[in-house]
Amino acid sequence: MGKIKALQTSLANKIAAGEVVERPSSVVKELLENSIDAGATEINVEVQEAGVASIRVVDNGSGIEADDLSLVFHRHATSKLYDDDDLFHIRTLGFRGEALASIASVAKVTLQTSTDGIDGYEVYAEEGAILSQKPAKARQGTDISVTNLFYNTPARLKYIKSLYTELGKVTDIMNRMAMSHPEIRMSLISDGKKILQTNGSGRTNEVMAEIYGMKVARDLLHITGETSDYEIDGYIAKPEHSRSNRHYISLFINGRYIKNFVLNKAVVEGYHTLLTIGRYPIVYLNIKMDPILVDVNVHPTKLEVRLSKEDQLYTLIVEKIREAFQDKVLIPKNDLDKHQPKKVLKQFEQQKMAFEERQQASSTTDDREYKSDDKAQQTPIVNETSNTYTPVSQTEPTPVDDVQHTVSSQNAEASDDYEQYAQAQREVLIDMTTSEALEDETPQSVNESTVQDAPRVPYMEIVGQFHGTYIVAQNDTGMFLIDQHAAQERIKYEYFRDKIGEVTNENQNLLIPLTFNFSKDEQLIIEQSRHELEKVGIFLEPFGGYDYIVNSYPIWFPQEEVEEIIKDLIEYVLEHKTANIAKFREEAAIMMSCKKSIKANHYLTKNDMAQLIDQLREMQDPFTCPHGRPIIINFTNYELERLFKRIQ
Repeated sequence: MGKIKALQTSLANKIAAGEVVERPSSVVKELLENSIDAGATEINVEVQEAGVASIRVVDNGSGIEADDLSLVFHRHATSKLYDDDDLFHIRTLGFRGEALASIASVAKVTLQTSTDGIDGYEVYAEEGAILSQKPAKARQGTDISVTNLFYNTPARLKYIKSLYTELGKVTDIMNRMAMSHPEIRMSLISDGKKILQTNGSGRTNEVMAEIYGMKVARDLLHITGETSDYEIDGYIAKPEHSRSNRHYISLFINGRYIKNFVLNKAVVEGYHTLLTIGRYPIVYLNIKMDPILVDVNVHPTKLEVRLSKEDQLYTLIVEKIREAFQDKVLIPKNDLDKHQPKKVLKQFEQQKMAFEERQQASSTTDDREYKSDDKAQQTPIVNETSNTYTPVSQTEPTPVDDVQHTVSSQNAEASDDYEQYAQAQREVLIDMTTSEALEDETPQSVNESTVQDAPRVPYMEIVGQFHGTYIVAQNDTGMFLIDQHAAQERIKYEYFRDKIGEVTNENQNLLIPLTFNFSKDEQLIIEQSRHELEKVGIFLEPFGGYDYIVNSYPIWFPQEEVEEIIKDLIEYVLEHKTANIAKFREEAAIMMSCKKSIKANHYLTKNDMAQLIDQLREMQDPFTCPHGRPIIINFTNYELERLFKRIQ
C-alpha cells in the first residue's frame, strides 16, 4: 500500500490558516479586503479582547448571492479569477479565495448577508465546514462575526502576544486601509471604545490627521510624479516629525498595502541629509501601475510583491521627495502648545480684546506716566483678572492665530465636544487642500516673503554667541539659535559634493610628492580601488614595496589641508572597500565637510557670524547638516511670552 495520500480538508485548511491567519489582525485584514472588493462605502469593525474573543466586520457592500453561499467557506473559491490570464491583471485586494476557509478552520464564524436589503441569509461555519444556513433579516451588505479565534489550535493561541500588542496590530491594519481608501467611512471599536473614525471624504490628508494628529497633518507635503510605467501620489511629513523606525512609511500599489525593502530605501534616500542617522520619516505613497508589472502572488499574506522596472520607480520616488523640499522652510518648530482647544481659544480671544482695549487707551495716556516712548513700548501691563502679563507692542502678533494652528488631535478627547472639534479639524484641512496651502505651507514663525525667489533662511540680526558654539540671532518674529559647526558643515558639504562630482583633469602639481605607506593587506585593497580614487582626482603611483606617492591633487582641495584630505579619502577606501563611485563621492564629501568645519567652543566675531549665515542662505538645503541634525532652531515671540508666563 502506498504512503502518499491526500490530506483531509480540515487539516489542509488549518495548514493554510497557518500561512494566512497569523494573529487577530490577519483576520481583520482579510475581511477588510473582502469588504473593499465588494464596493462598500462604509465599514465598521468591532473587536473584543483585541480580536481574540471576537471580531465583527460590517459593510454595506454588494453582499453575497444565495447561490454562492455554499462556496463561501470552500477553499480557493473566488469570484475574482476565471482563467490563467487573470492572475497577471489583478485589480482587487483578494483573489485566491482562501481567506474565509482558513478563518473558519480556526474560529467560529457567523455570516449574515443581503444583496438588496430585503432578503437575507445567515450562515454558521466551524472547523472549515458550514453547519447551518437559513434565511434571516439582514441589511444591504455583509456582517461577519469571528469568535473564539484559535480555539482548536492551542499551540497558535499560545504565541499570541499581549492584548495591548495585538490591538496595536489591528489598529495598524485599520490605519493603513483607511489611508489607502479615504473614500470609505471606516471605524474601529475595541471593547466599546472608539479607536478610529474616518469620514469617507476621499481626502487622504484628513485620514492622516486622524491617525497622526493635526500637528503632523499641517506639515504634510503633497507629492506627485509619473513615468511611462509608474504614477505616484502621496504625502510626506517634514523631517522634524521623524520616527525611530520604518513603521511609519506606508507604501501602497494600486491601493494594496505592501512591504518592499527597495522602495523603503528610496524613501529614506529622498530624505538624504535631512534626517539624523537612525530616524525615519512619516510617508504615505500610493503607486499606480499596470497590474502586469507587479506580481502580488509571491507571499501568502500578499504583503510582499515583485516589481518590474524597479530601478525606474526608485529614481522617481527619490526625485519627487527631494523636489518637495527644495523650496520649503524646514526650521523646526517648538512644541509648547498643550491646550484644550475650546478653553484656549476662548481665553486668548478675551486676552486679545483686553489687549486691544489697553492698546487704544495707551495712545491717549499722558507721556508723564512713562520714562520714555521706547520704554513704554516695552513695559508689560498686568492683567489683574487673569493674573497674566501682556506686553504692549505695536508689532506684537496676537497669539490667537497661532493657537488655531497648533491644536493637535490628541487633545480631542479632552474637548467637551469631540464631534465639533473633529469637524473643525476637517474644515481646516479642506481649506488647506483647496487652496493648495498644504503643499506650500511654511512655519508661521518664519514670516516668509510671498515672493517666489525669497531666501528660505529668513533675514536675522546677529545678537551674539552662546558658549562659542551657537549663534544667537533675532528678527521681528522671534529668536533663532544657529549651530555654527552644523552650518559650516552644510556649506562645505555642498561645496565638496559639487566639486567631487566634477570629473576633470584640473590638478595642481606638487613640488615634493606625498608618500604613503601601507601594509600588505591594505595594498591589496588599494590596488582594487585605485580607479575609484582616480575618479575624484587622486592618482596613486607605486613607489616600491608597499609605498605609494601622489604627485598632484585637484585644484579645489584647500592647499593647507591637501595631505590630510588625501589621507582621509584613502582611509575611507580602506575601511569601506568601496566600489560605488557615487556613494564614495557622497561619503567623501560628508567626511571632509565634518573634519574641516568650525568646532564647538570656537569664538567668532559678529562679522564672521553674519558671513556664515549669508553663505548658509545660499545653500540648497540650509536646514540640516549632512548627518541630518538641525542647523537652525526658532523660538517665536509667542513661545517666548509663554515661557515667561506673560500669556497662558
